[in-house]
Amino acid sequence: MMIRNFKLALIALTFCSVAGAATTMEKDGVLRDESGRTLYLFAKDEAGKSNCVEACLAKWPAFVAKTDAKPSGDLTLVTRNDGSKQWALKGKPLYYFAGDAKAGDINGDGMGGVWAVIRSGAPAAKTGASTY
Repeated sequence: MMIRNFKLALIALTFCSVAGAATTMEKDGVLRDESGRTLYLFAKDEAGKSNCVEACLAKWPAFVAKTDAKPSGDLTLVTRNDGSKQWALKGKPLYYFAGDAKAGDINGDGMGGVWAVIRSGAPAAKTGASTY
């Protein structure tokens, strides 16, 4: 467990050094942005491509990168259909959940069986019947 936490902390520190204001950090084993907002993975995304569009994005806003953001290590960038850049973890796009009212909330974890917070050492959500 300590090794997994250390690995996630290293990822977060790497992200802090390359992302500028859009940094992430580990808090209680959950990956969050610099303001403490929880980040999520969508099981129906493909590596390098977001499948969360339109109505999905209203509930699950993309973790958008600044125009000068540079990927590093496991933290990569995905180009969305509109041309904007979205942060990704190992090619899997990262999102917020609109139902998280404040920093530290994790209200979207497990939603529809396809959304999951990024916990140190925990697997991503499994594909289920519901998309969001």
